Amino acid sequence: MNRFFAIFAVALLIGACNASTGDLGSVSTPPPTEEPSIDLPSPEPTPGSTGGAGETPGATPDPSAGGTTTLRAYFILGSFVDNAGLVPVLRQVPKTKAVGAAAIEELLKGPNDAELGGRPAMYTTIPDNTRFLGLTIDGGVATVNLSKEFESGGGSASVLGRLAQVVYTLTQFPTVKSVRFQLDGEDVTVFSGQGVVLDQPVGRDDYTDQLPAIFVDRPAWGGVLGNPARLVGMANVFEATFRVQILDGAGRVLADGPVMATCGTGCWGTFDVTIPYHVGKAGWGTLRVFEPSAKDGSAENITEYPVWLTP
Repeated sequence: MNRFFAIFAVALLIGACNASTGDLGSVSTPPPTEEPSIDLPSPEPTPGSTGGAGETPGATPDPSAGGTTTLRAYFILGSFVDNAGLVPVLRQVPKTKAVGAAAIEELLKGPNDAELGGRPAMYTTIPDNTRFLGLTIDGGVATVNLSKEFESGGGSASVLGRLAQVVYTLTQFPTVKSVRFQLDGEDVTVFSGQGVVLDQPVGRDDYTDQLPAIFVDRPAWGGVLGNPARLVGMANVFEATFRVQILDGAGRVLADGPVMATCGTGCWGTFDVTIPYHVGKAGWGTLRVFEPSAKDGSAENITEYPVWLTP
């Protein structure tokens, strides 16, 4: 039986020296100082490389023992799904305390071949030539400085999508609650020719229209699905109810059950649920979420993406 909880919250800690973290640099600059910058969210395991010597699929990198840090970047899942919207992916970067800067650098790279999965279902609305220029954090507000190219081209959907990608990527960190934007070092109050007003810091709640109807924030696309599986996210569906299925590599259903968000039918509710499943050995499978039609029970707002199953 599923168990439901309030949405997962991570306690935030800021360096004891002062309220402002200062410039976080980027992964391409000289190694950062040992002073803390942004607190990482709770660790997320990654499948790793199934063919690399000494690498264990499903293992969680240990920053204290190795040289990597696992971060998230938020892209847009569309084209081949009818539940289009933001989706988190995991990225491993060289170990750094400048995690906010590293996350933005990964975001600007766009989806990689593994995430695309051989079809253009995942994409970014951020212009290719956008450059990351700097990041500061003060009082829970991240000020991100991007090059002028960030506001070039695209209609309203593209403009709102790229703002949402940056906001969700930075607010993965518990220290960051909202985001201010700069272009070439100048504060932005009105963004692009679409006239998007940005005279105040913006947060996740400002971009729920860029989410799929069922938004799974954990696990990430291509991430490890624990056992029992824990799913955390938001949904805006009829009567707050949707279904989750876990499938093995052959497409066999390992688990199938209803999930209820805290609100629905015109409002966004959160969900935090655990679902047990049985699989003989670790390997790739599929996480599928969908809304049963109120008319005939057929599946609507379907999203499915790869996850690493664990016995």
